[in-house]
Amino acid sequence: MSEIETTLGRLTRLGDLRAIWPNEATDFTPWLANPENLAVLGETLNIDLELEAQEQSVGPFRADILCKDTGTDTWVLIENQLERTDHNHLGQLLTYASGLQAVTIVWIAAEFTEEHRATLDWLNKITDESFRFFGLEVELWRIADSPAAPKFNVVSKPNNWSRSVARAARVIDDAELSETRVTQRKYWAALNTVFDATGGTITGHRKPQPQSWMEYSIGRSGFHLSAVAVRLRNQVRAELYISGGNAKAFFGLLQQQKDAIEEEFGFSLEWEELPARTDCRISYHLEDSDPENEADWPRQHEWLVQRLNDMHRVFAQRVRALKVEDWHADGD
Repeated sequence: MSEIETTLGRLTRLGDLRAIWPNEATDFTPWLANPENLAVLGETLNIDLELEAQEQSVGPFRADILCKDTGTDTWVLIENQLERTDHNHLGQLLTYASGLQAVTIVWIAAEFTEEHRATLDWLNKITDESFRFFGLEVELWRIADSPAAPKFNVVSKPNNWSRSVARAARVIDDAELSETRVTQRKYWAALNTVFDATGGTITGHRKPQPQSWMEYSIGRSGFHLSAVAVRLRNQVRAELYISGGNAKAFFGLLQQQKDAIEEEFGFSLEWEELPARTDCRISYHLEDSDPENEADWPRQHEWLVQRLNDMHRVFAQRVRALKVEDWHADGD
């Protein structure tokens, strides 16, 4: 027997998903909403997913996870089950589809019954291209004592769905983009290069989009770092963005640490509660910076890379340690 054969491990499937995720709502859904894990799901579906909300009300029900397909700017609703599919969840999915004009619905379960798989196939057959239904079974595998690894298996998908079709649906022809949007995409592609050359915590492995911002994970759902190019103000901005129903509480808890945080940075930040919105942000600006002036990009990108890596260093552990009940305990 060769040496390489003696070092091979054996894949073992974990039969009980709840051994890793005891509770669907408090364990599996937050795990899947993490940007790194959404990326794994997105690779399976061939869709670029961007988290919008967890436990979001959609009509009379609450969707486990609400995302945007960044390629088509349409909604993606994700429903999870850690057991066999049932009629209740199927009914919710149909309710979501009836109330939205364009939506991709992803039903994830430990096991699909044949009747539910056939129902999704039938829905994909009778609906137009603005509605797409996916059925996925989730499995857990490990080698020896290694950490468990998730695997998504597609059991139902839209008709003629393939990697090439999915990419074609998401392609934005440069000829159809305005000059500003073409410049935006070039701006973020150049920033990615600087991130990779710098070798910091944040990498440039993000697909550049024709928009005024780029987002980066900080390790907790509802929080992300952003690079923002504000063309009309000749300004670029690095920020920690906080979204969701607990955003104001989390912002308040971080603001209680304001002095220590700014001492670590060595300068003052903008603490923006955004009273008219549910979200909040903590930011720092570089003025006199025209994002359309390509000659000035190296300076702007060097500043953004340094500031965003600094923000990751200062905020990452603090963000993960936040507990919303601590804010309520203070009576605020």
